[in-house]
Amino acid sequence: MPKIEVSQVAEILKKHKLEPALLREIVQAMNEATQPGADEDIKPPALKKQFVVLLSDPLGKLPRNELVGWVVQIPENASPHTTADRIFKGAYDYNASKRGRLLPVKSVGEALESTGAKFFKESELWVKTKLPVAVMVTDNVLPKDEFKIEKIDKRRRDEAADE
Repeated sequence: MPKIEVSQVAEILKKHKLEPALLREIVQAMNEATQPGADEDIKPPALKKQFVVLLSDPLGKLPRNELVGWVVQIPENASPHTTADRIFKGAYDYNASKRGRLLPVKSVGEALESTGAKFFKESELWVKTKLPVAVMVTDNVLPKDEFKIEKIDKRRRDEAADE
């Protein structure tokens, strides 16, 4: 549906020789209708979030075996220790729903993979990876002697190849 400006409508009404008082009332009513309300302009500030990685370590051998985990977000001012409780609450809410009664989730992995975002929204948890991702363990030290960085002048290498 094409949109038309209030001034164009006023010109059309002038051409049809309406009374000036009636014309003013109509234009004023259209201007009030087209202006956004005060409530529509005010938006709450965006909630700042922090990332949390959940590691799957069912055997308790964290640094030795391959690990998988999920990435979620929680509010910035919340403690990362509350992440598990937020997942449990979302899973319980899902299991209480109609679909959850038919297909209940029984683990954290199932909850993060198959539970919809609306169940976690109330507990302020946002799932970023539904499927688990591989997690690497590092000692957080960069080796200095093993990797020698050599600067190669590509122009000289090309000249040597021509000879």
